Amino acid sequence: MEANWAESLREKLDQHYTWPSLYIFKFIVPAEKVEAVKNLFPKHESKEKNSKNGNYVSVTFQMMMPGSEAVIEVYNLVSGIDGIIAL
Repeated sequence: MEANWAESLREKLDQHYTWPSLYIFKFIVPAEKVEAVKNLFPKHESKEKNSKNGNYVSVTFQMMMPGSEAVIEVYNLVSGIDGIIAL
């Protein structure tokens, strides 16, 4: 991910959240990659919803985050999974 993207996101997060705060992450992943995403966050429960044809899965996590930098770290971590879309 680009540094400009991270800085822009950091500014927006800090404007809209008071840290620490509960943050909702939602990812769309190919069905075969769901376990890879869930394995990145073994201590957190996820909610999943399959797409109409079952090719993709929406995976949602709610996590208590200490600050915007931690949120950006999560997005950087999941960016290593091929085909993932962060919402």
